[in-house]
Parts: sequence; C-alpha cells; structure tokens
Amino acid sequence: MVKAVAAPYIGCMVIAAKSMSQVLLHMAVAFGVMYAVTGSLAFGGLAAIIEPVVNVALLPLHDRLWLRIRRRLAAA
Repeated sequence: MVKAVAAPYIGCMVIAAKSMSQVLLHMAVAFGVMYAVTGSLAFGGLAAIIEPVVNVALLPLHDRLWLRIRRRLAAA
C-alpha cells in the first residue's frame, strides 16, 4: 500500500526538481552573460531575476502561437 502512494509522490518530486534545476540554469546563464558583458554584479543579478520572470510571462503566448500554427497545418 505504501508503494502505491510513494510512486506518484516520487514522480512529482522528480518533476519539481527538474523544473527547479531549469530555473536555476536560466538564472545562472542570464547572470553569467550579463556579468561577462558588463562586468557588473548588480546588472548580472538583475538579469538573473528578470529573465525568469519574462520567461514565465511569455511562455503562454509562445505556446498559444504554436497551437495556432498546429491547428492551421492540421486544417490545411
């Protein structure tokens, strides 16, 4: 009985860990690029915070665009 409950929980934890690692990777890349370009820790930190926020805001728009493209291709 415990295994049946644990399996979905472990799967959710893996998905959460993957999502968190993706966010941290985005932040690290944004920081690294901005720091390399400007030499400023402040601008690097700002980019590391702004980049994930912009991604979260734009991802639904991106997904809707591709859904429209798939629908048009399916209708053709």
